[in-house]
Amino acid sequence: MNLVIFGAPGCGKGTQSERLIDRYGFYHISTGELLRDQIARKTPLGITADKYISQGHLIPDELMLSIIDDLLDSPEVKGKNIIFDGFPRTVKQAEELEHLLQKRGHAVDAVIGLEVPDEELIERLINRGKESGRADDNLETIKERLEVYHNQTQPLRKFYEERGSYKPINGSNAIDAIADDIAAHIEHLL
Repeated sequence: MNLVIFGAPGCGKGTQSERLIDRYGFYHISTGELLRDQIARKTPLGITADKYISQGHLIPDELMLSIIDDLLDSPEVKGKNIIFDGFPRTVKQAEELEHLLQKRGHAVDAVIGLEVPDEELIERLINRGKESGRADDNLETIKERLEVYHNQTQPLRKFYEERGSYKPINGSNAIDAIADDIAAHIEHLL
């Protein structure tokens, strides 16, 4: 099964992905974690990615697609159920993900959309920044990230609705209630 967990920054994608990993044994592909690791290690990819991320922008599609393509062929991922967390972020990336999966005989089985109002997202991200020290969790960058989300990523909802794979989930509920809503949908697919 290939599952996309979708939503604005701060909606709980990482938290809910962890729950799904524990419950179903999914392999978690978090583009944010991949990129933050590269940035921390100051790799060439990390240096390039940091120029975009530190300003709240998305990294170029070609770069992200290359990373995902390589990862899908890696021994630790091949043949496993996957959660895509933070990817795709544009309709072009979604189309390319379909292509990458099709050439391996797979498809996106479901898209879980965690829906949370912007005001709540801003509050969550400010608090996360205070707790974690993440440099991209400051008000100016958060507002830029939300604007990028609404302009570039939000159109994915329609893209996946048209394919019948989008499942909206109220991301403002308690963490356990959200996890139960997602699990109910996954159980329906199994």
